[in-house]
Amino acid sequence: MSSIPNGLKYTEEHEYLRETDADDEFLVGITDYAQGELGDVVFVELPTPGDTFDRMEVFGTIEAVKAVSDLYSPISGEIVAVNEGLDEDPSLVNSDPYGEGWMVRIRARDVSELDGLLSDTDYASHIEG
Repeated sequence: MSSIPNGLKYTEEHEYLRETDADDEFLVGITDYAQGELGDVVFVELPTPGDTFDRMEVFGTIEAVKAVSDLYSPISGEIVAVNEGLDEDPSLVNSDPYGEGWMVRIRARDVSELDGLLSDTDYASHIEG
């Protein structure tokens, strides 16, 4: 069974959004379910800080032994940081998807977009269905 932490927001495409200590800034990564489906992650291509994305626009790719998948921005905003640790150890996405395996930090352009994301219980129903 996949881990689905309470208090995060989720997309149907298996990204999560976690609040940070900064106003309107969130960490984005892929869920435990997604990393399990992908298998061993070998490479993550991420944007550059300062890049902007619309909600559900592709912001990067993740490559695993089994497949290459697009990464989608859960909300519109500007990338303020990327997890450079994934350059040296992309397997952090597998071992700690909700911690050290985060991908980007994004400053929300419109926080009302959070209302369009799934809760932990909605996401659990989505992956079970």
